[in-house]
Parts: sequence; C-alpha cells; structure tokens
Amino acid sequence: MADFATLTELKARLDWTLDADEERIATAALEDASDLARMYAGRDWEPVTIAPRMVRTLVLKACKRYMNNPSGYTQSRAGDETLGWSDDQGENAGTVYFTRDEQTMLAEIGGRKRGLISAEVSAWNSVRRPVHAGLVPVEDGGKQFPLFRPDGEPW
Repeated sequence: MADFATLTELKARLDWTLDADEERIATAALEDASDLARMYAGRDWEPVTIAPRMVRTLVLKACKRYMNNPSGYTQSRAGDETLGWSDDQGENAGTVYFTRDEQTMLAEIGGRKRGLISAEVSAWNSVRRPVHAGLVPVEDGGKQFPLFRPDGEPW
C-alpha cells in the first residue's frame, strides 16, 4: 500500500535538512502514519491520490510531530546530560500517533459518524400491520376507530 504523503512533502515542513538516517526514520514514520490513518478512517483509498487532502495533511502533521521529538522527550539539559520522558502521551510517547481530535476527523472522513442511532426492533416471526396515524386497532379485527377529532387537528 502506498503512503498518503511523500518524503519530499514531509521535508518541506521540517526546519532542518534530514541526513540519511533521519530520512530512513521519516520514511518509516510516513508508512506508520498512513497505516494508522487507514485504521482510524476505517477504509482505504486506492489509489491514494483519491484520498481527501485532509488525510495527507493529518499524516504529515503526525510525522512532523514525531520527527521533531522522536524519543518523546519533555525535558533536556546540556549541563549534566539530563533527559526526561513524560507519560502524558502514554504508550504514544516516542511513536507516530494521532491526537483524539485527529482520530475523530479521520473517522468522519472515512464515513464513521459518532453519536446515537436508532434501530427498529421486532419480535421473531412477527407480522407487521400497517399503522394509520390516529387510528386505534380493534382486537376482533373490526374497523379501526379514530383516537382524535376527525374534523380538526389530530391531537
């Protein structure tokens, strides 16, 4: 599967020139971010050129975030070589990841809508009878009678 963004597009968003090792890491990050985007969107776009531009933008954003801080440092010091990691990102520290908002955007781009839905429920082997607004069914099969005044508003 192809990536949603290219290494050239990622390089254009970074503030420095990548060396050969960083290019290898960036290429792997683009692959990981593209796979994550497919997973959160719940679909794939083949060819990737038909994917919405926002998918490419989100992939590049996640890769830039990773390339700016690949080890997930939150503190660094030159004096006594102090480095610090944070558990704020949890399992995502030092990896390519999408934020919750980005995950939601990818899901919506892929056609997954969040929220409540209603589903009609009926008993097994039940027979549906047509319902007429404002008419009450009669048990012995007789003519249904209106529940409202017929010459005015229904309720």
